[in-house]
Amino acid sequence: MNLKMAIQKSGRLHDDSMRLLRECGIKISNGINQLKTTASNFPLEVFFFRDDDIPQYVEDGVADIGIVGENVILEKGKKVKTIAPLGFGKCRLSVAVSKEKEYRSVQDLQGKRIATSYPVIVKRFLEERRVQADIHEISGSVEIAPGIGLADAICDLVSSGSTLFMNGLKEVEVILKSEALLVGSNGLTPPQEQLLQQLCFRINAVKRAQSARYILLNAPNDRIGEICSLLPGMKSPTVLPLAEAGWSSVHAVVNEDDFWEIIENLKANGAQGILVVPIEKMIL
Repeated sequence: MNLKMAIQKSGRLHDDSMRLLRECGIKISNGINQLKTTASNFPLEVFFFRDDDIPQYVEDGVADIGIVGENVILEKGKKVKTIAPLGFGKCRLSVAVSKEKEYRSVQDLQGKRIATSYPVIVKRFLEERRVQADIHEISGSVEIAPGIGLADAICDLVSSGSTLFMNGLKEVEVILKSEALLVGSNGLTPPQEQLLQQLCFRINAVKRAQSARYILLNAPNDRIGEICSLLPGMKSPTVLPLAEAGWSSVHAVVNEDDFWEIIENLKANGAQGILVVPIEKMIL
């Protein structure tokens, strides 16, 4: 039995999804215009679909699991379960208006025309704030709508904001912060659930490694206590004696978010020769 996975057939989520599978040690061959392939070393079939179609295919059981943006899940409203956020494909669904227009609050959208590819999410957002607006659903090039007189505002996905800037727009409301999710069908059999757990074990090992760094440093023995107290690590730092008397090598894993502050404190407490090494997998 194979676990069937749906991923985006092209685009950023496709590239990140394929990278994740490779980092999980799963070998996938994806030829040009190929819509289905099978992993050579894990019981996994991969289907390549349009991202908007993935929630439907997972709900219907055509695919057992899928990788898709949270924004698509909320817009389509399909009955699938979220298994895990994946940490890539991060963006936000935002309202934008012309740079020249004054904007004070969401009430300024009252009676306005809003162009978007996400009418369901936008409608819910406006209803919750008791704002009535005319929503125009369009499928592409949303950002040009104000410039051609089609709408007064837009609601679209934003990553860096450069596309808005180039089209004379400014971001004024963030409706949703989104990232790629691993989602699954509600009708998985016990053998499929077992395969999914094996896959999630690998994914979690990759995700933990992405936010961690392995550091090695030399420390004077009389400062080992202070230096080890700065290094939480997975359990406790490893301390090994060096050939030079009075010195030891200290090894530890640190969270990338705290990395620079920890390094500064280590230096202040006498650490020398600090090496930083990326971690490929981290299994607890």
